[in-house]
Amino acid sequence: EVQLVESGGGLVQAGGSLRLSCAASGFTFSSYAMSWYRQAPGKERELVATITTIGGMTNYADSVKGRFTISRDNAKNTVYLQMNSLKPEDTAVYYCRPGRLHYWGQGTQVTVSS
Repeated sequence: EVQLVESGGGLVQAGGSLRLSCAASGFTFSSYAMSWYRQAPGKERELVATITTIGGMTNYADSVKGRFTISRDNAKNTVYLQMNSLKPEDTAVYYCRPGRLHYWGQGTQVTVSS
């Protein structure tokens, strides 16, 4: 059974930082690219960042480029999202996703106050 457990969200002031974690199980973690998505109230879920299987390549949405960093630890089956210089528009529930698999965790809420 695929399980994805996101954590690390919270309430932070604009300009602050958070580090999200996603602990994965039930599949061969090292064989999948991993992505972070987010969904703000009333909006579609959007792709934030992707990292390849061994972390050699990363891609970011233009809105977070230069502020967010995705990384992974294949030994711990965990993917991370370091978020710096947070803005109120980053407020959303953040989810991780393995490749194109249709599995989602419960997400972790990030709220950035102005």
